[in-house]
Amino acid sequence: MSNIKEIKSARTGDVYYKIEHDSGLTIYLYKKPEYNSKYAIFGTRYGSVNNAFSLDGGEVRRVPDGIAHYLEHKMFECEDGDAFLKYAKTGANANAYTSFDKTCYLFSCTDKFAESLEILLDFVQRPYFTKETVAKEQGIIGQEIRMYDDSPEWCVMFNMLGKMYRNHPVQIDIAGTVESIAEITPELLYDCYYTFYNLNNMVLCIAGDLEPDDILGICDKMLKPCEKHTIESYFEDEPYEVEEHYVEQRFPVSMPIFNLGFKEKAHKTTQKEMAEVEIILNILTSRASELYRKLDDAKLINQSFDSEYFYGQGYNSVLFSSESRAPKEAARMILDYIRELKENGVRGEDFEIAKREVYGDTISSLNSVDGIANTLAELHFNNAELFSMIEDIADCTLEDVNNRLRNMLDVENTTLSVVLPSEE
Repeated sequence: MSNIKEIKSARTGDVYYKIEHDSGLTIYLYKKPEYNSKYAIFGTRYGSVNNAFSLDGGEVRRVPDGIAHYLEHKMFECEDGDAFLKYAKTGANANAYTSFDKTCYLFSCTDKFAESLEILLDFVQRPYFTKETVAKEQGIIGQEIRMYDDSPEWCVMFNMLGKMYRNHPVQIDIAGTVESIAEITPELLYDCYYTFYNLNNMVLCIAGDLEPDDILGICDKMLKPCEKHTIESYFEDEPYEVEEHYVEQRFPVSMPIFNLGFKEKAHKTTQKEMAEVEIILNILTSRASELYRKLDDAKLINQSFDSEYFYGQGYNSVLFSSESRAPKEAARMILDYIRELKENGVRGEDFEIAKREVYGDTISSLNSVDGIANTLAELHFNNAELFSMIEDIADCTLEDVNNRLRNMLDVENTTLSVVLPSEE
């Protein structure tokens, strides 16, 4: 018997349901009464970094780089037709993506939600690979890899990761290389599918004006029970220190681009830490921040200036990025400002402004069905919970933030990656 738990926010009055389905799948339904749009995302804890793994303590398997992304592409091709053609009949807008640590399939719609959800649950549970179709996909993904090789934004990030990390596969392009995908076979795809696409390793998140019993009825019909297995991913030891502090590449761009990465010791990120870091990054990069004003006044950044807490299985870092006429000068100003902030601490006024903005942005995101479902999936894979995350933001103190700041953003352990305009 599936277990349904109602979770309610004392602050917002919103409700969502967590369903532990008999099949092993965890399902979240966030009710949004009177909303016309509906959104569903079906994801597995399997991404590009999971290229060495064991099942139930067995032999460690090493698979080609890019296979998780390759598998995502192939899943839409069913024995009885393409899944996108099926969605065309319901009017749903469907997509999928592979990141470093997860693969997700999603759709949005206003009508025929039940039919669209059945399509999603059907094709993700029915892999179909042949030697001919796998070979055909190699050319398609090879073109995608070459397209990303021509993207300055993509290259500036992976150049940075390649100089920050020595051994961890986070430095490898999510799609792999033309050489690595040439090693992929139907047998390898099936092996990875049956390892990671186990419903106990997956999550289904739905938001919209829907009822739990209706969702449960569809899932009871479509989900096939799965035996739970222990999946272990393996990573080589990664030193704390970055490999190199600077890397550059030339591209036909009009304005240089930079990524500045602060490498941290890999650790499991707690929900409380997520809240504290969000506030710290707001203090540093929001349009109201002192650092933003200084960089903007010096004409060293533009509105693309942003930051991200970048973490997952075996890696943690903080990334800053922007277009800049003088990337090295911008990076020096960021480092000097962070060095001073760590020494003197965050001012109470700056903390309060940032905390209110982060809290307000989080509450505002609850007005978007896709934002809600995507956040539920992200938090599930990080063993966190949406409403208690909101409470952690609300309960965060200046002392919490300053304590966190002292233990992150090591200004001596950074990599600056720059894309410069072609010399010609």
